[in-house]
Amino acid sequence: MRFLHLADLHLGKIIYGASLIDNGDQKVWVEHFLEKARELKPDAVVIAGDVYDRGQPPGKAAVLLSRLVTELAGMEIPVMITAGNHDSINHLSFLSPLLAKQKVFISRPLDSSAELTHTTLEDEYGPVTFWLLPYVYPAMIAQVLGDEEIRDYDTAVRRILAAQPVDYTQRNVVIAHQNVTANGQEAVRGGSESMVGGVGQVDYTAFDGFDYAALGHIHSSYPVGRETVRYAGSPLAYHFNETKQPEKGPLLITLTEKGRDPVIEIQKIDPLHRMREIRDDYAKIRSVMTENPWKNEYLKIILTDTRVMPEISDFLHETARAHGSEVLELTSEYRSFSGEAVLSGTGDIHDIPVEELFAKFFTGRNNGIEPDEQDLALMTYVGEMTRKAEQKEPSEEDFRKIVDFVLGQGVNRE
Repeated sequence: MRFLHLADLHLGKIIYGASLIDNGDQKVWVEHFLEKARELKPDAVVIAGDVYDRGQPPGKAAVLLSRLVTELAGMEIPVMITAGNHDSINHLSFLSPLLAKQKVFISRPLDSSAELTHTTLEDEYGPVTFWLLPYVYPAMIAQVLGDEEIRDYDTAVRRILAAQPVDYTQRNVVIAHQNVTANGQEAVRGGSESMVGGVGQVDYTAFDGFDYAALGHIHSSYPVGRETVRYAGSPLAYHFNETKQPEKGPLLITLTEKGRDPVIEIQKIDPLHRMREIRDDYAKIRSVMTENPWKNEYLKIILTDTRVMPEISDFLHETARAHGSEVLELTSEYRSFSGEAVLSGTGDIHDIPVEELFAKFFTGRNNGIEPDEQDLALMTYVGEMTRKAEQKEPSEEDFRKIVDFVLGQGVNRE
C-alpha cells in the first residue's frame, strides 16, 4: 500500500499582503503535485488538515481544492481529507456522502456522533483502514461522549480513538491534525503556525497501535516519538521563520505486511518563489541586490546600520521587482533611541495571527524580552476563539470559556 501524505495546504493564504493564489504559488504547487501523483500512481492521497487558511475561504481557494480533488478522482486515486483548526468542518464536509461515492472521504463533524469517518483499502497483504480524525477540542469530545471528565487534548484524543471499532490485528492509519509531542517536547515552530506555548499537547503514544499516524498542524516535516508518527509539513513556507526548516514536499508512505515498519520518502516539490532572509548593512545589501543574485524570491530584508528611510524602501522594492522578486518585509535592527525598532512592511496587519501580533508588541515594549509560555498560552486560546468567531457571532458561553481559561492559567489580567 503506497499513499502520499500531505497537510497544511492553507489554500487562500495571504502572507505580508501577498496572495499566494493570485501570485501563482499555490496554483503551481498543486499542478506539480498532480504531476507527481501521475508519476507515482499511489493507492491513496491523505490530507491531514488545514486545507484552507480560514473557515470561510475565498472562492479561488475552493476552486483550487476542486481542481486538486477532481484530478485525483479522475486518476481513480482515493482521497482522504481531515479538517484542521483553520477549516470549518461543516463547510469542508458539505456533500461528503456524495463525494464518498467517488472515493473522496472527508472527516465528519463530531457533534452528534462519535463515529469517525473511515474507509478500508485492500492490497496483497490484506486490508488497510484509514481513520479520519478532525481537529478536536476537549469540550467537543466531552459533549459527544457524555464525559465531563475530559478536560485536556490528550485525554480527548485517546477517548475518541478508544470509541472506534479499530481492529489492531490488521493495518490501520490515523489521519489527525493536532499538536503532537514526545514527552512534552515541542518542535521549533514557524511564525505562521497558530498554536504556540504548549497549548493542546497530545503525546504521540495516543496513536500506539496504529501502523502510521499521518499528522498535520506543524509546518515542518519530522517524526514525533517514533518514525511512524509523522508530520508532513506544509507544502510551502508561509513565514520567513519556516525557511529554516528542511526541504518541503509530500511524503510517500509504503506499507507492507503487518508488523513491518513502513518506508517513508519525501517527494520534493520546488516552490515558485523561494523565501529568503537577508540581514546586513545597507551598503552591502544595495551592492548585492544590484548584482541580482535573488531572482523570483520573496525577501525579508533586515538593515543593521540605518533606519528604513523612504528612499531606501523605494530602491529595495523597485530593484527586487525588476528581478521578479518581492520584498515582503523590510525592517531595521538599528536603534537610534531607547530600544525602538523601525518596521516597514507591505503586509496587512489583519493577515497576521493574533498570537504573532501579541508577541511582536510584547517584545517591542519589553526591551527584546519575549513573552513567556503563560502569556502565549493565553493569547493562543484567545486567537482560537477569534478564528472560531469568524464563522459565527461569539456567544456568552464563548466569553465564559475565555474567562475560565484565564482564571485556570492563574493569570492576573484586568
